[in-house]
This record gives sequence, structure tokens and C-alpha cells, in this order.
Amino acid sequence: MQHQNPENPTNFMFVEEETTNIRQELEKYLFHWKWFSLGIILALIGAFIYLRYTPNVYETSTTILIEDESSGGLPAELAVFEELGMGGNKKNIENEITILKSRSLMELVAKSLDLNVSYFKQGQVRSSEVLANSLEFKINFLKKDSIFYNQATEFKIERLSPTQFKLTPLDTEQSKTYNFGDNIILGGVDFIVTPDNHQNTTDDQVEYTIKITPLKKVAESLKNAIQVNLLNKNATVLELKLQSALREKGQYILDELVRQYNEDAVEYKSLIGKNTNTFITERLELIKEDLMKVDKTAEVFKTTNKLSDIPTETGIVLETNSEIEKQIIDLNTQLKMVDFVQNLLASNTEALIPQNLGLKASDVSANSSKYNEMLLERTRIAKSSGKNNPVIINLDTQLEQIRESIRQSLTNLKAQLNIALKDAMVQEQRMTARITSVPKQEREYRDIQRQQQIIETLYLFLLQKREENAISLAVTVPNSKLIDKAESSTLPVSPKRKIIYLGALILGLIVPFGIIYISNILDNKIHTQKELEELVKAPFVGDVPITVKQDRMLSKDDRGSLAEAFRMLRTNVNFLLGHTENGGQTIFVTSTIPGEGKTFISINLATVFAMTNKKVLLIGADIRKPKFIEYLNIETAKLGLTEFMADTTIEPQDIISPQKWGFDVIQSGTIPPNPAELLMNGRLDELFAYGKAHYDYIIVDTAPVNAVTDTMQIATKADLFLYVVRANYLDKRLLEIPKQLYNEKRINNMALVMNGTDPKKGYGYGYGYGYGGYGYGDLEETKKPWWKFRS
Repeated sequence: MQHQNPENPTNFMFVEEETTNIRQELEKYLFHWKWFSLGIILALIGAFIYLRYTPNVYETSTTILIEDESSGGLPAELAVFEELGMGGNKKNIENEITILKSRSLMELVAKSLDLNVSYFKQGQVRSSEVLANSLEFKINFLKKDSIFYNQATEFKIERLSPTQFKLTPLDTEQSKTYNFGDNIILGGVDFIVTPDNHQNTTDDQVEYTIKITPLKKVAESLKNAIQVNLLNKNATVLELKLQSALREKGQYILDELVRQYNEDAVEYKSLIGKNTNTFITERLELIKEDLMKVDKTAEVFKTTNKLSDIPTETGIVLETNSEIEKQIIDLNTQLKMVDFVQNLLASNTEALIPQNLGLKASDVSANSSKYNEMLLERTRIAKSSGKNNPVIINLDTQLEQIRESIRQSLTNLKAQLNIALKDAMVQEQRMTARITSVPKQEREYRDIQRQQQIIETLYLFLLQKREENAISLAVTVPNSKLIDKAESSTLPVSPKRKIIYLGALILGLIVPFGIIYISNILDNKIHTQKELEELVKAPFVGDVPITVKQDRMLSKDDRGSLAEAFRMLRTNVNFLLGHTENGGQTIFVTSTIPGEGKTFISINLATVFAMTNKKVLLIGADIRKPKFIEYLNIETAKLGLTEFMADTTIEPQDIISPQKWGFDVIQSGTIPPNPAELLMNGRLDELFAYGKAHYDYIIVDTAPVNAVTDTMQIATKADLFLYVVRANYLDKRLLEIPKQLYNEKRINNMALVMNGTDPKKGYGYGYGYGYGGYGYGDLEETKKPWWKFRS
């Protein structure tokens, strides 16, 4: 973009547009490459030391398969009750993970491996943990009780000789010598130290630290350290991981954890099996008593009712009753036949007696047969003879006798039949009563038999299950199956060397970057031309680089960066002044505050103008704090600017003194008590009129504008104002002064000059000519050490 003074068309310069320059931003940090190099080196050294003395941590892992019972959730010992409707869900793998990480299980592992006792071998820099079997001695704890597992103590042991050792409690630091085998009580812990002849002892005395930690704390730390992960959601395979500085210790812990887990599961199952067996045995005893009572009830019932087998007995009763009924019918039939025969004998003496009537009387049948034969014989004889025939009479007598005999026999038979019929009737009534009572007996017996069958079935069932439970107890298996035994990684998982070195490298870059970044943020100094132009918005005519040389004046043959910077400044000043025929050009040089190098700029600007064979007059108008004598290393003149303004008899040529550098100088003179009033008395106009008439350039070194008002009182007399801003020195907030002066046009034709820039930085708009050697710089600037930040 183009900046132009509206009052002077030639007063402009071309500057770059305000765009973000990434390279410029990077160069702000690359300038401090030594800091970054040092940071990286220190960070890598720190990382090396950290890795050197940080113990390696190895990861140990083991894999187990959790057995899933097919019984539907209950252990095998309780599966016998599933037939009774008992049972549950299948084993939950999350429950097993919780059990594996339970505090109680960790306490069992810690107790089994004595993890509450740790052993550390003292090294030159740090202590490293070792296993108990690698010590030069053995510590035997006599009482592993609650006091021992709740104790927290530390002590050191140093083997002094094959028979003696030194013990030092860390809480008291009071050492005491013991013999191996002595009984020692320390903090409630009772132990004996014995030498381990299997370990190769060295001549060097090695000190060991023994640390006893409460068991609960060890179990809690172990619980937090062990990781249990499900490898596959569709399987029951678990992976157990543990990170430890000792690979063997990690393996011992995981193997013991799996063993304790299985042992606890087996013990739990055995406990269930034993309880189940006790339960079954107790129930068998009770059921046995109930079964005996039911059997006794059945026995009494059968004895009381004279029964052996109700169905058989019922059949016999029914069959007997049927036979009795048949007998009664038969007896009634015979009685009727007896009556029939008797009636026949009583009503008709000549009738034949029926035979084969089923009468169960042999004499009646025999007499009836004999009677019928004799009666038929008489009838046949009677047909041929008379009644008085002796044969007929004899036959009638015999027939009458036989009839009487039959009649008597029938009477006896009838009496017998009646007796038999009564007996049969009595039996029939008894059988009828018995048949009537059979349903009730059968029902009662069925009730007894049902109870008997139920108790007997349950008794036999429990007998069978007791045998099954005994078999399952004999073959109880653990909950898990070991797939991969605990094994530690060959390479440590921590510390991660590559990551730590990478982190150290990044840290070595970030720390210097952060320091530089923060210093830049907190830095309120002006550093570059770009910053100056952005804040003031005035034309920029050049910058003067810093120098390490002590020479304050340029020479004619100087070709350094400082000389070239002033030559460039001379060119730009001529461009701003333009070509005029009105005589000498007045150039005022000022700054915001003292120490910005305006005197240095004034002197060397006069020098480069004088190199072009121009007549140059250098005036020291800073009459409050003159520095010409110091810079030019000349003697103090008797008359100066102060004397000229105070004494009207002094002419301008009286205070001008030629110098060897090719320009003339008017010194400031004596410091007056009233410099502001002195500058306003009008004598300065005479001096400038003389200068313009006799010189091509009049360079005036004025006072700082922020310190006093002297410069502003004479500002109208300048053709060009060079406003000097010292890099790395002036507070940015003070740039509001030149900005306001420029915007309000209180200073005529103002241009900016930056002093003290560093061409080595490689950013900004500094000149880096490199014509040999270092250039000159601000006379008040000395070289800063490389370790100090310069932004």
C-alpha cells in the first residue's frame, strides 16, 4: 500500500501490504535456535536419566475358561433338586469377573504369597524390589496373626558376617547388631533371621529394606492392579493381566489367583455337597421313621381286620358267600323235597316214592328204592290175587315198615337240613356284613397304602440322590480351566522408551517455545518495522542495525551494514525532502524518550551527508541533556547554542566549529535554568536563517518529545522530522505519542527511523548487507549474551 503526506506529494514510501507472513512468524522462533537445541538436549538427557533409573514394568497375562454347567445354573451338587422344581439362570460371566477381583480373594492370594512383605535391594541411586528367594538371608515370621497382617513397618537389614547382621528400623534409625537365629520383636512382629547358604554372597555389604504393609492395603492395591477382560462376548474365556516390575512375581500372583479361585470354587461346591449330604441323611432318618410308622399302621390295620390282602380277601369272601347262597338254595330245595316226599307218604300209601331227588340221605334213597321195588311187586301180585293173600299181607307189612323208616329218615333229614340251613343263614349274614365293610376297609387301606407309597418313593429317591451326591463330591471339578499359564512379556510395557524420548523431544521444543511465546506476549517493546508502521501509520525511511563495535562514528571508507543503513537513510531522506532551491534543508531528529539514539542518528546522518560533499551543520538543540561532546569526543566549546540564544551580541559564526568528519557543529552549550523560555526568544530563527544561507543540510538533535516541550516549541522550523524509535527499548504504548503527533499534524513532514534493529534475526525489515564484519549500531547498545531473549 502507499502512504503519502497530503501536504507534500513527494513525501511517500512504498511498503508491503499487511499480510500474515508465516515465515516471518517462524523466524521469530528460529532466531532462538540455540534455546531450542539446548531444550532438546536437556530434555533427552532428562529422559535418559529417567529411563536409566526408572524400573521396567512387565505385563503378565494368563487365560482361563470359565466352565458353564449344563444343569441350568445350579452347581452339579444342587442339580439333583432341579427335578423338584429348583434351579436358576446359567452362570453369569460378570459374576465370575467380580469374584476374580474380589477383595477376599485378593487377601487369600496375598496371604498365600506373603505379599504384605516386600524386599528392596539398595542400589547406588535407587532401591529395586527383589524376591524373597534372592536374599542373602531368610526371614521367618513366627506369628502370622491379625497383628502381623495389620502391621505397617519398615526396617533395614545388612549382613555383616556369616553369623551377624545389622537391623535398622526406619522410624527410629537406631541400628542394632544381631546374630542369625536371634528372636526379634519389632512393632509387634515376631521373626527370626537365618542365613541363606544357597545364595552367593558377595564381599560387598548390601543393604536390604523390608517393608511390611497391612494386608487390606495390599489386597486393595492388588485388586486395582489386576485387570480381568472377557476376550469374546460369545465365549466364557477370561484374560487376567497384571503389570509388575518383577516378572516372576507377576506370574506367581496370577497363578496363585487362578488356583485360589478354583480352590475356593471347589471348596464352595464341596461345602454345598456336604450340606446336601447332611440334609439328605437327616431327611432319610425322618422319612425312615415315618415309613416305619406307616408300615406299622398297615400291619395293625391288617391284623385288626384279619386281612392279608384285601383284593384276595374280598374274592374269597365273595366266593364263600356265593357258595353259602348255593348251599342255602340247595338246603331249601332239599327241605322242599323232604316235605314233598313226606306229604306224598302221608297222602298216598300206594304211591311210589320219587328217587334221585338230590336228597343227601343215603338211607332214604336206599329205602325209597327198596320200597318202590316191593310196592311194584305187591301191585303185580295183587293183580293176580286177593288182598288177603299172605304174600300181599307180608309185603304190606314190609312196605309199612319201610315207609315208616323212610318217614323217620325224612324227619331226621329235615331236622339236619334245618340245622344246616340255619348255619348257612348265619354264615350268609356274616359274609354279607363282611362284604358291606370291604369298601370302607379298602378305602382306609388305600389311604394307608398311598402314604406308604409316597414315603417309600421319597425314601428311595433320597437314597439314590445321596449316592449321586457322593459320586459328585468325589469328582468335584473347579470353576475354570487353565488355557494359558501366566507368562510375562519379554519387553517392558512401561516406561515406553520411544514415547518418552518423543515426549522429551516435544517437551524440549515446547518449553522454549512457550517461554518465548509468553515472553513475546508479555513483551510490550517495539521490535520490528512492521510493528512500528502498524501502530504509527507514518512513513518509514530506514532502520539502523545494532553493532558490537564500540566506534560511534562512521568513516568514509566504511562498508559495513551500519554504514549502508545510513546511506539508505540518506537516500530516503532526500526523497522525502525533494529538490528545492530555497537553500538548506532543516532536518529535526527527535524521539519519544531519552536513550533511543537520536544523537547517534544525528551525528552519523550528518556524516553520510558530508560524504557527498554537502555542507552540513549539526546543531545540538537538546540543551537539557547534551551528549555531543561524549559522542564526538571533542572539547567543550566556550560558546554554544545556549549562549547564542541568551546573548544577542553573539553571531552564528561565533558558535560554529568545523569538525574532521566534514561537517560543522554547534554545541548545546551551558545547561540553562529556563530552556523552554530561551528557545522561544526568537534567536533560533536567526540561526536557522544563517544555516539555510550557508549550508545544504541543517541537522538538529532535539530533546525527546515525551520528556520536555522544547522540541514542540521549535517544530515549525523543520522541513523534515526524523522520529527515532529504538527497537527492543521503547514501550509500544508510548507510540501513541508519535501517532497522535502525526495524525494531528503537529509535526511537519514526520518520518520514522528505527534504531537498534538486529539483522541476524532474519525477520522484520532490517538490512543485512554483510559487507564484511559487523556493522555499527546504537552507541548506547552493547551486545547481549546469547542466552538472553531478544524479541
